[in-house]
Amino acid sequence: MRKLFLLSLFFIVSLTILSGTRRRLFNDNWCFMLADISEAKNPGFDSRDWSRLTLPHDWSIREKFDRNAPAGNDGGYLPTGIGWYRKTFDISTSTSGRKMQLYFEGVYMNAEVYVNGHHAGGYPYGYSSFFVDVTPYVHKGRNTVAVKVDNSQQKNCRWYSGSGIYRNVWLIETGQTHVANHGVHIVTPDLNTAVISTSIVSDAVVTKEKPKADDDGMDGGDLKERMLEVTAYIEGVAVSENCSVKTGGEPVTVRHTIRLPDAKPWSPSSPNLYTARIVVKGNGRIIDEVEERFGFRTIAWSADSGLLLNGESILLNGGCVHHDNGILGAAAFDRAERYRVEQLKKAGFNALRTSHNVPSEAFLHACDEVGMLVIDEAFDGWRDKKNDYDYHVLFDRWWQSDVEAMVLRDRNHPSVFCWSIGNEVIERKKIEVVTTARKLASLCRRLDPTRPVTSALASWDNDWDIYDPLAAEHDITGYNYMIHKSESDHKRVPSRVMMQTESYPNDAWKNYCKAKDNTYIIGDFVWTAMDYIGESGIGRWYYEGDVEGEHYHRPLYPWHASYCGDIDLTGFRKPISHYRSMLWNENDEHLFIAVKEPDGYHGQIKTTLWGTWPTFESWNWPGHEGRNIDVEVYSHYPKVKLYQDNRLVGEKEVKETKAVFAVPYRPGVLRAEGISGGSVCETVTLATAGEPAAVRLTPDRSHIKADGQDLSFVVIEILDAEGRTVPVADNMLTVDVTGAAMLQALGNADIKDEDPYFDNIHRAWKGRALAVVRSNGRRGKSAVIVTADVKDGKQLRKTIKLTFE
Repeated sequence: MRKLFLLSLFFIVSLTILSGTRRRLFNDNWCFMLADISEAKNPGFDSRDWSRLTLPHDWSIREKFDRNAPAGNDGGYLPTGIGWYRKTFDISTSTSGRKMQLYFEGVYMNAEVYVNGHHAGGYPYGYSSFFVDVTPYVHKGRNTVAVKVDNSQQKNCRWYSGSGIYRNVWLIETGQTHVANHGVHIVTPDLNTAVISTSIVSDAVVTKEKPKADDDGMDGGDLKERMLEVTAYIEGVAVSENCSVKTGGEPVTVRHTIRLPDAKPWSPSSPNLYTARIVVKGNGRIIDEVEERFGFRTIAWSADSGLLLNGESILLNGGCVHHDNGILGAAAFDRAERYRVEQLKKAGFNALRTSHNVPSEAFLHACDEVGMLVIDEAFDGWRDKKNDYDYHVLFDRWWQSDVEAMVLRDRNHPSVFCWSIGNEVIERKKIEVVTTARKLASLCRRLDPTRPVTSALASWDNDWDIYDPLAAEHDITGYNYMIHKSESDHKRVPSRVMMQTESYPNDAWKNYCKAKDNTYIIGDFVWTAMDYIGESGIGRWYYEGDVEGEHYHRPLYPWHASYCGDIDLTGFRKPISHYRSMLWNENDEHLFIAVKEPDGYHGQIKTTLWGTWPTFESWNWPGHEGRNIDVEVYSHYPKVKLYQDNRLVGEKEVKETKAVFAVPYRPGVLRAEGISGGSVCETVTLATAGEPAAVRLTPDRSHIKADGQDLSFVVIEILDAEGRTVPVADNMLTVDVTGAAMLQALGNADIKDEDPYFDNIHRAWKGRALAVVRSNGRRGKSAVIVTADVKDGKQLRKTIKLTFE
């Protein structure tokens, strides 16, 4: 086992030249058709009747739910298939001596890229970023790129994948001599020092145009060595080094060391970021220039000390997340990724696991900026299949490329503290699993020797101990639902560092205690932090007479999503989120009232493995008058008092951060008081809401970029006359958007609601819904108008204005 190991971090962002010409966003003016049309690769193909769109784009979420969809329960009952994308673009200057690439951040899946009718490249795995060198195929003037996306082989994933070019695309243009792709690596060996390694390459550029001297002064066929000056700048401090490169030769790495005595460290509580600028000069002229953000931070881990961030102990209150953005599907809008991380941060999490695939760049940028530690995970499986067309069909040929795609792209993010090479691999009882893990882990360490490697291990049998050789290949061992084995494992292997990489929501208290009481357990990652589409019905509760069992037993349509998250599909925190946050966080919230649904109220309740008892922030239970309801008060205070309509129900000691009161229901007001030292420290109330009387619209932002990409998340609530959310309201809503915006998605958190997310009509659920409004590229004002149907044909209406600039 490895000894205590100091890990530094860095952070790589968008290879963006300051002039803005090195890398250009390539998302606009695409056309799309959901069909397999091989002629679409040809430049002269007529696609005028195709849909026009701006990326990112997930075609599956733009379709209706279908119980017969090939992806089935796993894929959220949404269609998949084959689609084509086309785009024309102009190049205004000669391409001779220039290198041009398309960079796809993610295409699900089996992408084939054609440029001016020529097959230029592609990539099979839908979660990896990839580059396509289009230099030989482009020319001055009009050019056409076509992309075939094939997600027809089902099932290929155990959760909703989405379909299409669902992440950003960039056009990268450089000279012959340039910084290599993902070629900057910034490491901080201590909190004041940055070591910057920059790989420089000089490509033998071949184009269709007549060769001539390129912008860096070298002919496309020149094989001479050339002297370069490479300078790194951080906070006004500059260090220069010289090197020589040869056209067509191996990349050359230049290292700079810069000390900043007053540097501020990066952490989840203080996510301080810095920018390094790297300038490459030849013959005194700038030939390439990139900027990278990074953070000063160190990590250490050991069984004796646990996890140390910047030399201080930290416990991971973690959550697993899939890559989708709820009602937006898999489309990785930059703002949607940031919004998701912000919601998770507000819920008290300080760590996330990207189960079970590499996330978007925007997601990791958001984690860097908001302050969130991340386990960056590559695969759900290796050689043995979980589904017929999953990663096992790609593993032997592509595992090395996909690990490189993850580590080289993400190794500079301060948020990423750990690489994960797999999840619950099926071949875990085969001896070759150890050599496979060794190969994967060794590659991660070679590309980035600063971070630990993990994978999520599980056993549904009684032979957990046989996995010791597999666990030994990791720096930190991931336990899926197996942390109850920690004490005996620690006695057997005292140097092992552990974290629970998946846990059941109902086990929040005991999992917290495990991490708090044992230094060799560094944290817990609940399944899951947020509801997601697919694995339909996981975490559900249901009533007697409904379809029995877990999501993996049989199809559960119309359930099309999970309900095991602390946060629902609309970004609303469930009561369990408030409870978990109080367990792990001392200084956030301290008192919360939740009410358990009475068994038999809607039917006899049955829960599932990942489910919790249906519990809501509601004191609306008409028809249950006079009968007891369990009221849960979550609290940091040693005692709580509960009042009903100003009459004391009782006072109880808080055990396991919770006190439970049986209260006979009647409409009115519940009031909880947090008691410490005999004094009331805090009060919260929960009141019965009346009939729907108004609509409230709350946008996360009112000023939005007019770039065709930016979003505003508008929470819709049905209110009573006193301004309280009506927790039983399910009114039909109609949303209209005018002006400089369009409606991108509309939905609620009911995972049985079959209404699609792409139209403008949807019901509220538990008094709430969410509308996502997207810039249409124009500057100006936009009106969001929401109409709610109420009794007797009447309607409630509310309008808000958003500014796009």
